[in-house]
Amino acid sequence: MTIAPTFRFGIEEELFLADARTRKTPRRVEPFHDAVHKRLPEVERELLVSQVEIMTPPCTGFEDARACLSGLRTALADIGREHGLLVLGGGSHPTARWQRQKRTKKERYDAIAEDMQMLARRDVVSGMHVHVEVPDPGRRVELMNRLLSYIPTFLALSASSPFWEGRNTGLNAYRLSVWGEMPRTGLPDLFTDPEDYDRLVAAMVRSGAIADASFLWWMLRPSTRFPTLELRVADSCTRLDDTIAIAALYRCLVRRLHRDADAGPKPTAVVRAIASENIWRAQRRGVNASFLDDKGEVASFADHLDVLLAMIEEDAEALGCAAEVARTREIVMEGTSADRQLATYAEARDGGATDAAALAAVVDWMATTTASP
Repeated sequence: MTIAPTFRFGIEEELFLADARTRKTPRRVEPFHDAVHKRLPEVERELLVSQVEIMTPPCTGFEDARACLSGLRTALADIGREHGLLVLGGGSHPTARWQRQKRTKKERYDAIAEDMQMLARRDVVSGMHVHVEVPDPGRRVELMNRLLSYIPTFLALSASSPFWEGRNTGLNAYRLSVWGEMPRTGLPDLFTDPEDYDRLVAAMVRSGAIADASFLWWMLRPSTRFPTLELRVADSCTRLDDTIAIAALYRCLVRRLHRDADAGPKPTAVVRAIASENIWRAQRRGVNASFLDDKGEVASFADHLDVLLAMIEEDAEALGCAAEVARTREIVMEGTSADRQLATYAEARDGGATDAAALAAVVDWMATTTASP
């Protein structure tokens, strides 16, 4: 008997810390990290001491993933309150200044900081990564090519970084502009086959450009640790419902493309270039964007999403996550975290708040929402 693949998945979320009094980057965080290490050893430190990373184990259902992330978010918020800190989910910290950041002492981070210099110091952003297990890991490069045109969808749905260093950037997902300063980011290139990808990795390692393939920081990549394709384009989500919905959509799409070699547009240089244009559109306007296709047609994001949801309907049913996938339509109707942050800021300013107080209101909304089940 053949056992149907489950397309196991895992979710990683990077979260910010803020001083509960000033709402800015906290100065004294070691007591918090010490407490987290003792009570939540599964929580990881990140490049900056003002960040933490939470993650699920490999999952086959979204109830388990939700329970894991909800428990970790709530527990971190509780520990934060004990130390005068807030915990925020979002692609950027609205009030943080990169010059004030301190780096976590760790061999890998030391090497990155030495190599990247100011770029590493300016990397005050947080992302969400979703791993989906591919039944035949040898097909990951093929699937990566075929997923290119869908990468902007996940950025639009996750947009949560409209503010940078206390300023409204005018973009819904500014995080990618900061992250894009780093080398080996952006869309992956097109590869003819797995051996073509392996040749790139071998050349980069042999030359000393990278230590291993984990230093290829693309928006989508084959994982070096797991037999998965890792989605990396998404902003860290403020609302847990959004995290789950985006992960479910990605998981279903991987299954759809895996089972049907003819699904989706054929990967070409034109398709990749159109995806790059749509990345910009998602950055600028989130779910209010319009997307292009390789035929020159333009559709609203809502219409684009409807086509995608119809395409993966069978997969959502098979994987038992139709309700989670349907939540993506609610994100479009309600707006993303970026939309809510901007509305919170505008409401505060219209009510007579100073700019600093309005930004503090945004931070408070993010902290409250991050800790909500």
